Amino acid sequence: MDEADIAELFAPIDPSKAFGVVLREAQDVLSHINGPVDAELWGSDMIGALASDAAGAPEVMAVLATAIVPAAEESGTPEALALLRIFGAIGSAELRSAATEAAGRVVAAGVPDPGWAAMIGAPAVEKCWYYSDVGGRQESVTATFAYGDDEHALSVLIDHGTGGGLKDVWVGDARGLLDKTWLAAEADPLVVFETIDAANASERLEQAISAGEHPDKPDQADDLTAHRALLHARVRLLAETAAPE
Repeated sequence: MDEADIAELFAPIDPSKAFGVVLREAQDVLSHINGPVDAELWGSDMIGALASDAAGAPEVMAVLATAIVPAAEESGTPEALALLRIFGAIGSAELRSAATEAAGRVVAAGVPDPGWAAMIGAPAVEKCWYYSDVGGRQESVTATFAYGDDEHALSVLIDHGTGGGLKDVWVGDARGLLDKTWLAAEADPLVVFETIDAANASERLEQAISAGEHPDKPDQADDLTAHRALLHARVRLLAETAAPE
């Protein structure tokens, strides 16, 4: 199901009453998901559709923790357990705690975890970099992550013309991406390129999130909505990786 379909499915629904629709969608989709990042992307898309915009995201996360998590635990199906594992990976602190505890009880009752459950939410942090125009009007920050041999990249477009806010965000295959970006930057004298560490990437992305979302095209707005929860989860992971022991 694409992002437009997800938005149409969930947007008109009160999040506190959405469990039936969410579970039916989980039953249709999660049986076809074989890896943690695909599960995270689906969950992020679903949460974004329920929240609609960044301002509504905290309230939706709270409702998911207090209404959807108990309903999923009561349902006790494999799909409900998968839903709890996704919430436990990409939700707010309250949602992660509630979902992880509920998932533990469902597993203790004999429901098998999905194969990706042990990995979800904790990929290894790999290379990070940014590039921008020489005038500093826009920059793109990319952080790469790996679930074993499966690497993915999170790229964020930041618009300094609107106060340094988020303009677009996307997730894709990380294989060879650093080399391709470096070669493209080398060939363009108007581009500034630099590899950075997790702390620097975290700081840049946290500042952009704080400055708000400023898409200027419908597809950028759709991207931000669909990837918002995953972006926040990955920025949190970058900060944890950069923090001293």
